[in-house]
This record gives sequence, structure tokens and C-alpha cells, in this order.
Amino acid sequence: MARLVALYKTPKDRTAFDRYYFSTHIPLAKTIPGLRKYEISDGGGHSPDGPSGYHLVAILHFDSVADIKAALASPEGQATAADLGNFADGGVELLLFETREV
Repeated sequence: MARLVALYKTPKDRTAFDRYYFSTHIPLAKTIPGLRKYEISDGGGHSPDGPSGYHLVAILHFDSVADIKAALASPEGQATAADLGNFADGGVELLLFETREV
């Protein structure tokens, strides 16, 4: 399995971010080919020391990093990536990685 983790930094307007993210971005992202599961954080992100500066964390599950790269290159993936500019004004970091159980 592999994961794409999106770390959304705190936006200027949290309410507007949430409204757009749930009504527009999630449905768009769910069209990405190869997506197996889509999880998000419930509430803001925190560090052991308190608030982290991250508003939301999204974890998208795929079969492999190669599948993530292919998904991002697809028309649906490109549309989803282009949509980030419509609501993620605080910035977003994307991480891709393979997973294994230990």
C-alpha cells in the first residue's frame, strides 16, 4: 500500500476553507483513479506541544507510489491539484510514500 498525505496549513478563513473543502474538493478528489480510501483529520492538527499550524490532514490510500503518480497525472488528478489554489491559501504540503507493517 501507499499513501498521499496532504498537510493543509491554517487558512486565512477556516470556515470558508471547510465549506469549500467538503462541498467541492472532496467530491473532486474522490474521482481520482486508483484511490482506495480517503481519510481526514477530525479537527485541527496538533503537536505534542499544542497547536501545529496545520488546519487539516488528508490521507489518501493507493496501491503503490507508482499508482499515486499515475493518478496525479490523470485528468482527474490534474483537476484536483489545480483546485488547491481555490481554497488552500495557507499552503499545503504533499507527501507520497509506500507503507509496510512492522
